[in-house]
Amino acid sequence: MKDFVEDFGVTIRQLREGKGWSQEALAERADLNRSYVGEVERGRVIPSIVTAHKLAVALDINMVGLLLRCEQLEQSRLVRRINLAAIAC
Repeated sequence: MKDFVEDFGVTIRQLREGKGWSQEALAERADLNRSYVGEVERGRVIPSIVTAHKLAVALDINMVGLLLRCEQLEQSRLVRRINLAAIAC
């Protein structure tokens, strides 16, 4: 679960930075507190589904697309672990 929360935060940060926005700009668009957005991006809090939806709408991505990006990040992390394990053997 912890990895998913971190992947969600990384995904939010990547999407935000891709738009060239500050955390404050995203927070304003999503009607959230800037420090809370920072906590989400660092994987320190588990956002509610309502908050996740607010972030998705603000970032102009649907929830399915947002979760798919999280899943892709998790898969790439798994591939890296497998590759490192293969090198270590």
